[in-house]
Amino acid sequence: MLKKRLIQVVKYLFFLGIGVLLLWLSVRHINLDQLWEDILQADYGWLFLSLVFALLSHMARALRWNLLIKSLGYKTRFWSTFFSVMIGYLANTAVPRMGEIVRCGTLSKKEKIPFNALFGTVIAERFFDLIILALIIFFTMIFQLKLVGSFLHKIFDPLIQSLFSNLLNIILFIVVILLAIGGIIWLVWAFRHRIKAIPFYQQVRSFLDGLWNGIKTIIKLRQKGLFLAYTFVIWLFYAVMTYLPFKMLPESSHLTFVDGLTLMALASLGIVAPVPGGIGTYHYIVKVILTEIYSVQDVAAMSYAAIVHAGQTLFNVIVGAVSYALIGIFARKQKPVN
Repeated sequence: MLKKRLIQVVKYLFFLGIGVLLLWLSVRHINLDQLWEDILQADYGWLFLSLVFALLSHMARALRWNLLIKSLGYKTRFWSTFFSVMIGYLANTAVPRMGEIVRCGTLSKKEKIPFNALFGTVIAERFFDLIILALIIFFTMIFQLKLVGSFLHKIFDPLIQSLFSNLLNIILFIVVILLAIGGIIWLVWAFRHRIKAIPFYQQVRSFLDGLWNGIKTIIKLRQKGLFLAYTFVIWLFYAVMTYLPFKMLPESSHLTFVDGLTLMALASLGIVAPVPGGIGTYHYIVKVILTEIYSVQDVAAMSYAAIVHAGQTLFNVIVGAVSYALIGIFARKQKPVN
């Protein structure tokens, strides 16, 4: 038990260190006095308005989760689900990926629903959102092919040219990939009985079973249209949350809603990274996108990233803490669902 906790602490500190490193890389060439002045002079009305849309998107997420839970034959109250979602976001600010477990545990205790059933719906929800995010990234790259394409060319062209400078390199690359895939398949087959005895295999198998069960809840869902409508609202409001803060700073106020959609999609990769609260990864990705794709001045780009990240983190902490207090009150006052 002590060894497992030590490994978790080391892993946490490792990813936190990566976040701090990326944060330092983001600000090392920036005039910090000018950055602070930018932050002080920003029009925070746009940030507060974006947080209103954040609240609405989380409400839509709670309503969508209720649909999945209902498809399993359980009944839940909206406020119980919403408070559980926000408590999960609060947990995620401290420990990455802990939010999914915490919100399922909270709702399971509150509504007497089996934890495994709730966790299966969350896995399905995340899997579905991952598909939506991939589609958004694909279509935003199509809509902004010229901007994003030139950025990707700038990054990957030197690597591609050095790797595929001649036919021999191309052939060697393909052979190595095929041999690696073949070797992995052979090792898995040859040692399949030993692999099945490894605890990690059981964890992966349990995760995949939960994922499949969660996917089946979406397939069997009667209100698929409403599920898709809630999903549309969630991601639309996420994009609005990203777009509105552009108006805070003169240097980014010219950017459009489509630019906000692009930033939201690509910056999500920084949030999903296993770094506590997305610190560093979010700042680095947002700064690179704004400066390299949209030619926003580096101080303004960093100001935007710092303000939005701080605002959303503070929002999750405050609303999550309030939800933690209120769910206990609701637990005592509400009548059981028949």
